[in-house]
Amino acid sequence: MTSKRHATTLLALAAASTLVLAGCASAAPAADDGRIRVVASTNVYGQIASEVGGDLVDVTSIVTNASQDPHSFEPSARDQLAVSKADLLIENGGGYDAFLDALIESSGTEAPVVTAVEHSHAWEDATGEAHDESDEEGGATEAAHDDEHDHDHDHVEGFNEHVWYDPHTVAHVAEAIAEELAALSPDDADTFTANAEAFAGEIGGLEASLAEIAAAHEGEQVFVTEPVPVYLIEAAGLVNATPEAFSEAVEEGQDVPPATLLESQQLIRGGGVSLVIINEQTGGAETQAVVDEADGLGIPVIAFSETLPEGETYISWMQANIEAISSALQA
Repeated sequence: MTSKRHATTLLALAAASTLVLAGCASAAPAADDGRIRVVASTNVYGQIASEVGGDLVDVTSIVTNASQDPHSFEPSARDQLAVSKADLLIENGGGYDAFLDALIESSGTEAPVVTAVEHSHAWEDATGEAHDESDEEGGATEAAHDDEHDHDHDHVEGFNEHVWYDPHTVAHVAEAIAEELAALSPDDADTFTANAEAFAGEIGGLEASLAEIAAAHEGEQVFVTEPVPVYLIEAAGLVNATPEAFSEAVEEGQDVPPATLLESQQLIRGGGVSLVIINEQTGGAETQAVVDEADGLGIPVIAFSETLPEGETYISWMQANIEAISSALQA
């Protein structure tokens, strides 16, 4: 499925390239003001880059609102031009934002790429590719620079690619961004490092809040209609009780098998589920059936999103999600 989408994206980019060459004045980036140009696949990573880079970076996020699904996003000529002129690129990887890989390929950019999934310990379990322990100490690796464009970014079976919902991984992503920015502007390395450390301190606050939930509710079961928030609920000591066939079907935009829907409804009726979490950016009849079942039994239902809500930072957004989980469980 990912390969087909990747091919479609490349065809769209061929047309986009024609538009650029024909003269797309409105898509041209702002005049160079000496800041490092960063392009992120989504505003989640764009905001993290802004935290680390501060006034020294000019950040462009390609996917920015809740109506855009990164899994199926089709980039524009403006997006391709931005990627071609970027000094640093940030993606989620793992097949989640394959459009950025296609943009990188079609533009021929040699800009370094920070790939978030590669900073997740779960990545090693799914792929056998070791999480670089030097990242734990903030050390840059030259090999990462050499192999930036050689990674396989297709969806990996059994791996949950929604790693921005894992605060621990995000702290390492911020470190990697700081390292890349420092390589681009060595005179500002201390600033980038200090910003990443301050950000990591705020991540520590998120982890403390998750630990509080775990202390009070560890082992309680949660039903998630998609795997988007699974890292966060696991960090809170909660258990994902969702039948895998249900969440996979919803994520892929397919119909949930009737037997799986019945199994899910019976699971909720059984009284073992404390909370239902839905993805507000996707849904369908089967998701609504689960929500209706939970509502009828008085089980709390909360909604998460895949992109950063307007006016939020990564930290404030995650803290709000954590508080929503805590409040729902207490109810």
